[in-house]
Amino acid sequence: MTELTQERRLVTAIPGPKSQELLARKSAAVANGVGVTLPVFITRAGGGVVQDVDGNSLIDFGSGIAVTSVGNSAEAVVRRAGAQLADFTHTCFMVTPYEGYVEVAEQLNELTPGDHAKKSALFNSGAEAVENAVKIARAYTKRTAVVVFDHGYHGRTNLTMALTAKNMPYKEGFGPFAPEVYRVPLAYGYRWLTGADNAAQEAADQAIDMITKQIGAEHVAAIVIEPIAGEGGFIEPAKGFLPRIARFAKDNGIVFVADEIQTGFCRTGQWFACEDEGVVPDLITTAKGIAGGLPLAAVTGRAEIMDAAHAGGLGGTYGGNPVACAAALGAIETMKELDLNAKARRIGEIMTARLRALQEKFPVIGEVRGRGAMIAVELVEPGTKNPDAALTGAVARACHSAGLVVLTCGTYGNVLRFLPPLVIGEDLLNEGLDIIEDAFAGV
Repeated sequence: MTELTQERRLVTAIPGPKSQELLARKSAAVANGVGVTLPVFITRAGGGVVQDVDGNSLIDFGSGIAVTSVGNSAEAVVRRAGAQLADFTHTCFMVTPYEGYVEVAEQLNELTPGDHAKKSALFNSGAEAVENAVKIARAYTKRTAVVVFDHGYHGRTNLTMALTAKNMPYKEGFGPFAPEVYRVPLAYGYRWLTGADNAAQEAADQAIDMITKQIGAEHVAAIVIEPIAGEGGFIEPAKGFLPRIARFAKDNGIVFVADEIQTGFCRTGQWFACEDEGVVPDLITTAKGIAGGLPLAAVTGRAEIMDAAHAGGLGGTYGGNPVACAAALGAIETMKELDLNAKARRIGEIMTARLRALQEKFPVIGEVRGRGAMIAVELVEPGTKNPDAALTGAVARACHSAGLVVLTCGTYGNVLRFLPPLVIGEDLLNEGLDIIEDAFAGV
């Protein structure tokens, strides 16, 4: 197959007529609860672009929500997964195992923070990984309570909906939810009432006080936190907050779980975002960028904690599928060979500089934040911090119409988030930023 030309090219309106026909079929055949951000139906993707059925080529600032960090159909992913596909597609690792699962576990044990003895278990999705991390923590501590944070997102299963902060669209109408889940403040500097400089200490003080007084630290099995809140708005907790919470967990025998599903695998310019402040989690959950687009997830952590669950207590029919494991090994190979951590940092430098210049020009941009290739802008009514979700949607639609895939997020629906593939060319990156500037000027 010929390599996909790395350029934006629009030959129809967005969406084009063939995409509109497929959207009508989707509406008739697919449950309405499965929403679509941008109804262009994709036929090919690679590098920094996606191509639709109408022949339009769009710049990709979404990466399938931080999944195709190594690019779509990356050579090593295709090569390894294709070879595995030809050999066998499934045996169920719990029935008759295979080396690929073990190799992925070995890589995870090596790459994740900390030099302690580690073990891993593989699953299918991020939500499944988080749910199993809670199971493991409960088995290890013999406790039941789980502490999570404002603005956190952890999945769509019953337990992970309970762990997730935002009601709409993730929780609305789907309760009752799993019990023994408790939510505490996050150090959200931009919106901290006494100012960003006070956020780390005051939020940590409040969180620890709530855990101690309202739950009892001795009842808490796990504290689960995203090192950078993803769906909640790409909120990087104020410096000092994560280490303080991790230290409290350690002092009280609580399993500290870093949910690195969106932040992991070079996305922030480091293998894992918790490395930024030297935080070493007891357990770390991964998915999304782990396997170049194939469904795979993992829990990795301290060997003694991971071994707490009884034999047969962890697993699943498809967990650690051999083709997905092969793809993961190809993705990790690509990350190392291309030094995608360095590429993510370079993307962050370019995007942050351009977006801060836009902030000077457009007062609706309240904050530019993020790390590496996980960057966002929060939109507000000028002169205030009142969230402007309507404007956020309008800017996103303008970008879509111009051939740029962007995503929105945030507890208040007022954050534009940018997750380009780490292999995107700088010319496409800057062209995408030009489109964003035009979108702000035009709304």
